Amino acid sequence: MAKWHFLLLMVFISFSGTEAAVFTLQNQCRITIWPGTLSGKGPLLLGGGTKLRPGLSITIDVPHQWSGRFWARTGCRFDSSGKGKCATGDCGGLTHCAGAGGVPPVTLAEFTLDNQNFYDVSLVDGYNIPISIYPYGGSGDCKKVECFSNLNPRCPKDLRVITNGRIVACKSACTAYNTPEYCCTGAYGNPQTCKPTGFSQIFKAACPTYYSYAYDDATSTFTCSNANYIIRFC
Repeated sequence: MAKWHFLLLMVFISFSGTEAAVFTLQNQCRITIWPGTLSGKGPLLLGGGTKLRPGLSITIDVPHQWSGRFWARTGCRFDSSGKGKCATGDCGGLTHCAGAGGVPPVTLAEFTLDNQNFYDVSLVDGYNIPISIYPYGGSGDCKKVECFSNLNPRCPKDLRVITNGRIVACKSACTAYNTPEYCCTGAYGNPQTCKPTGFSQIFKAACPTYYSYAYDDATSTFTCSNANYIIRFC
């Protein structure tokens, strides 16, 4: 019996800390989107991207100690070989991004999973559509991150991305102007010198829980332990 107890203990140890979290991607938009994924640590999910029609959802098992991001590609057209282009969030012109990130401007849902999970919705790379994060089944603070405002109509003229006469995305000031002040680089590369700008404050006022600039940690980074997550587009 002692031998079996030892073996059971070893099985428990080998699997403890490796449980998967369940991520559910929901498309609440009126249009078809192509969610993209990029991993910083751990496996590439969904081959880097997939198609999601309005009202549908897809569930993914995400391993412990994974980090990465999700975003929505919009206005995509792909041929039978999976090659094409998206109006926003394009990732190398492929249906499955295969390790390529989304071209800014794009709204990002970012995660780092460990004993404590960290998550946020970031506008540091700009904005295309709203994203909300709803943790469930976990412990700790576990706050939801949501914003239903369409920021595109509020986008300053210099930051607008226009396709077929319609504003489809809003650049970050860093992408538009590429200066140290807006990109938090050089002399502005620390929290003491890089402060909110008039552009980031427009977005922060509309979506208070979103990351609006590089050092917006205090009001925009959230934690939860052993949770599952709903990522809702629109």
